Amino acid sequence: MGNDRRQRRLVVDERTTWLWSHRQKRGRDGVWRDALTLCRDGARVRFVFLAGAPDSGRYTSEGDYWYEGCVADGRGNLLNLREPGVVRALAEEAGRRGLLPGPGGRPVELDGWELFPAVVAATDG
Repeated sequence: MGNDRRQRRLVVDERTTWLWSHRQKRGRDGVWRDALTLCRDGARVRFVFLAGAPDSGRYTSEGDYWYEGCVADGRGNLLNLREPGVVRALAEEAGRRGLLPGPGGRPVELDGWELFPAVVAATDG
C-alpha cells in the first residue's frame, strides 16, 4: 500500500468518519511495534501491538515487508492492520468498551493485544 504515513478515510456512518494510518517501527528499546492511529474531531487513539518474546504468542511484522501491517497470535489468528474491515472492528470494539476519546480529547494509546481476540472474532481473523 505504499506510504505508511498516508492517512486514509474510514466512513462508519453519515456522522462518523475516521482518518487512520499504520506505522511499523522499532522503538528505542529495540522492540518492534505496529501501531494503528485513528483521528476524528481532534481526538486521536493509537492501538499499539508490541512484539513479544518468541514464546509469548504475540507476533508483529518486525520489519519484514512480506507481512507488513500484520499481527498474529500463537494460535494461527492474524489481523492485517491495513485492511479497512480490521480498522473498523478495532474502532467498534474500543467504542463498545468506552475507550475512545471524545471530540478534542487527549490522545489515547491502547494495548492492541487486549482487543485482539474480540477483533479476530468480529472479522473471522
